[in-house]
Amino acid sequence: MNGGDGDVTAAALDWKFSQVFGERTAGEEVQEVDIISAIEFDKSGNHLATGDRGGRVVLFERTDTKEQDGSRRDTEMADYSNNRHPEFRYKTEFQSHEPEFDYLKSLEIEEKINKIRWCQSANGALFLLSTNDKTVKFWKVQEKKVKKISEMNLDSSKSSENGSFSQSSVSSGRLSNGGSTDTSFSLSNNGFSYPPGGIPSLRLPVVVNSNESSLLARCRRVYAHAHDYHINSISSNSDGETFISADDLRINLWNLEISNQSFNIVDVKPTNMEDLTEVITSAEFHPTHCNTLAYSSSKGSIRLIDLRQSALCDHHSKLFEEPVAAGSRSFFTEIIASISDIKFEKGGRYILSRDYMTLKLWDINMDSGPVSTFQVHEYLRPKLCDLYENDSIFDKFECCLSGDGQRVATGSYSNLFRVFGTAEGSTEATTLEASKNPTRRQVQTPSRPSRSLGSSISRVVRRGAESPGLDANGNSFDFTTKLLHLAWHPSENSIACAAANSLYMYYA
Repeated sequence: MNGGDGDVTAAALDWKFSQVFGERTAGEEVQEVDIISAIEFDKSGNHLATGDRGGRVVLFERTDTKEQDGSRRDTEMADYSNNRHPEFRYKTEFQSHEPEFDYLKSLEIEEKINKIRWCQSANGALFLLSTNDKTVKFWKVQEKKVKKISEMNLDSSKSSENGSFSQSSVSSGRLSNGGSTDTSFSLSNNGFSYPPGGIPSLRLPVVVNSNESSLLARCRRVYAHAHDYHINSISSNSDGETFISADDLRINLWNLEISNQSFNIVDVKPTNMEDLTEVITSAEFHPTHCNTLAYSSSKGSIRLIDLRQSALCDHHSKLFEEPVAAGSRSFFTEIIASISDIKFEKGGRYILSRDYMTLKLWDINMDSGPVSTFQVHEYLRPKLCDLYENDSIFDKFECCLSGDGQRVATGSYSNLFRVFGTAEGSTEATTLEASKNPTRRQVQTPSRPSRSLGSSISRVVRRGAESPGLDANGNSFDFTTKLLHLAWHPSENSIACAAANSLYMYYA
């Protein structure tokens, strides 16, 4: 994919460590609830959201763009201006989901956040969707002025120094019938006087807005009871009014303002469940065309559907799949072909998909096969049997694209993630480690393109293969540490990735 007039043979980017949040100290054990399970930048790139297995959503905001107008800068910022990169700080967090129990199905529903998606911001407020296995929630995060009690609604000269009211605050006066009062009843400690037959004077605090503000997260909508199976995807529409939620067999269309009704637009559930051959694994709206969306399946195919064709999109407008070469099928073929994540490129022409072994880049105008294929960890192929036995072969790795579409990235084991160049002729294949030691340098793995998959595919590139049984650093592979979730900044070369409970950020 050539996204511009730049030099497609340019050298690989030099990635550097930027920040880490939630880094573990030596010997510290990771709590299950603290493991990050979702990451998402908003469209501006000024905010980053993460979700964890404990049902919490944590927001970060960018700080390096908050500069005063004009050219005034601190002298220590001079070096930074020459090597600018995004810097973020913790903003706020809130509990999005709680553990539940479905009594009808005797099923425990985890609080784990499966996906987070940003919606259009308005009036200084941030809006986002978060989901666990069954319920999608719509959140509004906004700064609110802190209100303080400034004074009481009485003349300060009539109050005693300790804040209670003296007997002199009780005034003698005329009753309504013209008689005079010679006695009065006072509750000086409670701050009001009550002459018999009269009206009490109530002492109230005066509340004013202070200059301080605090962030308030409020749940605006709860979209529940629409999925029989676990929700694997949510995606906001470019129209700013609707979104989709997808489970194994169905995709539902929602209006953000209506929480008690959704429209089932895709249903792949067979009449007889014994005839089930594939399930939906991921779904995403087109970034600019509000009528177009794509969803992937466990058979390695991607279907593009047009909402204008029919209310129930049983028939796709385009199908993208790569045929398996004759004689190459094995017990693991269908398992590793299952697509775990798809992402549209910013312009909407390309779709990036991740299966267990590879990244594939598809041109929506060409359904004969992917335009590029990137080997993520080909050295694991001899270990598929072991991976099957320890269930690692079912791990669902995410993928992401740079804003200019010139690079793609995805994660692997041993907390590694890989960055590939997509330009025609590019051989960029960089391996980085999100480790406890931020000063550890990344490893550049030179590689060469291999043979094309077939003459019908215009330019298929396979690159990034490494030595069998070893990771990119030449060390034995660690299947217990895996980098499943990562996100690319929408306009700059910056990647946020999750290694267990730590959020690492790199820039180039």
